[in-house]
Amino acid sequence: MAVIGLVGLGLIGGSLGLDFRSSGHRVLGVSQKQSTCEQALLKGVVDKASQDLALLKDCEVVFICTPIPLVLPTLKKLQAVLHPHTVITDVASVKGPIVEMATAQWPQFVGGHPMAGTAHQGIEAALVSLFHQRPYILTPIASTHAKALDTITHLVSDLGSRLVVCSPEVHDQMVAQVSHLPVMVSAALLLSVVDPANVQQFAGSGFQDTTRVGGGNPDLGLAMAQNNRTALLESLKQFRAALDHLEEQIHEQDWNSLHAQLEASRHIRTGFFP
Repeated sequence: MAVIGLVGLGLIGGSLGLDFRSSGHRVLGVSQKQSTCEQALLKGVVDKASQDLALLKDCEVVFICTPIPLVLPTLKKLQAVLHPHTVITDVASVKGPIVEMATAQWPQFVGGHPMAGTAHQGIEAALVSLFHQRPYILTPIASTHAKALDTITHLVSDLGSRLVVCSPEVHDQMVAQVSHLPVMVSAALLLSVVDPANVQQFAGSGFQDTTRVGGGNPDLGLAMAQNNRTALLESLKQFRAALDHLEEQIHEQDWNSLHAQLEASRHIRTGFFP
């Protein structure tokens, strides 16, 4: 069993802590807030918690679970604390701006991204088995150490996740379509509601499902757009073309074509979620 460090004890960091401890690993957590450290201990997320990164000096693996803009600054701070053979990974939803620079700073770095979450945030939202049967993407590059990649691969297996391995570039392109675009589309759907106060009483499970990610952490959505701008813009362009096509069919009352499009969308979704 490994000694695992977590920097950031929000939804993702907290959920990782719960699962790793249940697998028998020893988990040490660091948060900027003392109140979060105390809650993490009470919730059973970590064995020990501190505001000081020095707590992690004996860790074999460290997960950086901070917002995207803080991953590289956090890595720089960890360099002064950790043993050179410590494996470091992150959970950021954008890999291109991070992996090359992080690996240059720390040869034992492996880019990672668990594709799991909820509309809630903070240590209070941490859940057992959040990552079970969810994709967990690792993004090694040519200079990634094989042993470091193997270490993170085994830990992903402990989570019960579905391992996906690809380049940072492919990751950012794919995630723009299945994660970052839905956030923007969901936000646009919410913003398009003309009279929220009156519409609210009519909203059911369909509206709830399609707007969940648009009602999430705005700082995370902003970071997605800022750090994956090119891929997200291309995905938005493709979405706008599809939406324009549906609008044209409705305007022209081309019901046969519209039905065919809806049938095609149902078939595609069945491929995603049988």
